[in-house]
Amino acid sequence: MSYQSDIASTQKLITSYNGTWDGISAESVARMRKQNRFHTGLDIARYTAKIMREDMAAYDADPANYTQSLGCWHGFIGQQKMISIKKHFGTTKRRYLYLSGWMVAALRSEFGPLPDQSMHEKTSVPALIEELYTFLRQADARELGMMFRDLDAAREAGDAVKVKQIETAIDNHETHVVPIIADIDAGFGNAEATYLLAKKMIEAGACALQIENQVSDEKQCGHQDGKVTVPHEDFLQKVRACRYAFLELGVEDGIIVTRTDSLGAGLTKQIAFSKEPGDIGDQYNSFLDCEEVDASQIGNGDVIITRNGKLLRPKRLPSNLFQFRSGTG
Repeated sequence: MSYQSDIASTQKLITSYNGTWDGISAESVARMRKQNRFHTGLDIARYTAKIMREDMAAYDADPANYTQSLGCWHGFIGQQKMISIKKHFGTTKRRYLYLSGWMVAALRSEFGPLPDQSMHEKTSVPALIEELYTFLRQADARELGMMFRDLDAAREAGDAVKVKQIETAIDNHETHVVPIIADIDAGFGNAEATYLLAKKMIEAGACALQIENQVSDEKQCGHQDGKVTVPHEDFLQKVRACRYAFLELGVEDGIIVTRTDSLGAGLTKQIAFSKEPGDIGDQYNSFLDCEEVDASQIGNGDVIITRNGKLLRPKRLPSNLFQFRSGTG
């Protein structure tokens, strides 16, 4: 709805109350609505998911149409980044904010600075998303407030051309609200825990969740070696949990960024469930570092798997983690 149309419809509403609302200014209401375009985090998630899907399609058509995601750990930092980008480039198009788990752990945990091992409070992630969007919406209110001030000045000066220009600028105002790619680490628990946290993050405004295939309670920084991964099906359960959360909340085009840490993984916590040769569980187990044994060599507590008719004993550490073959990724 245009600025003038909103004023007219609001004035009609005020008039319908037979003088009891005469103290309310229709234009003030229209200005407040412009400054508060997004009423909830879900409004933001639906709006930004559409943008991100369009940008993904644009990139697929031409890789020159790439996006940039800027890391931030505080609402004010995110706000100033987007204000600066819009001032310099004239638009926020294809610029996102990236909420990294390591920054939350290092800079936002009540436990103090922590390594990137999912030891920080899981609620600090949706709290930061909500904070970022509060500051970005404030940037909109500030910019529109200056437009309204200039509009009043142009009216007072009797400059009809300037008035029209400013009203057009108000109608075409570009918001500072941009997509946030939010790091949910390895899901902070099982699939149910992942689903519950994903809902909180989406309700705060996140349209994109990044999740990795590590074991939650063995989580390591993505830049370090020695990570512990989960079988494919376990990871897929968490990916589905995120999709269920998006669909339940009506963000049907929400984005899930699935990151594999397998290239830096040397260990797994469990052997995958396999029904037949070549299935998804068997593919995962094929990377295990095993030695061939016969029945007489099986010791107390040994874990044995079969492949191609052979008995294989995966190498298991005292920590009960199983080892992958070196260099397999």
